[in-house]
Amino acid sequence: MSKPIGEIVKYTVVIYKSPRGYHVNCPALSGCVSQGDSLTEALENIKDAIRTYIHMIKKETRNKTTTEVQVAV
Repeated sequence: MSKPIGEIVKYTVVIYKSPRGYHVNCPALSGCVSQGDSLTEALENIKDAIRTYIHMIKKETRNKTTTEVQVAV
């Protein structure tokens, strides 16, 4: 199901501080990671990574049959 244009979707991100800066990932989007020298830079970079990830998923699934299901665990 696609979201209306302009709707804000929130994703939880996990931030790790290291001697080299900040590493950040989005657990809901497997493999969606980024980094930055500062916290602000890392957060801006993960926003861009999330946008790119979503764009690529939409592109890869365009004109393909997909099924959305909920699984209880």
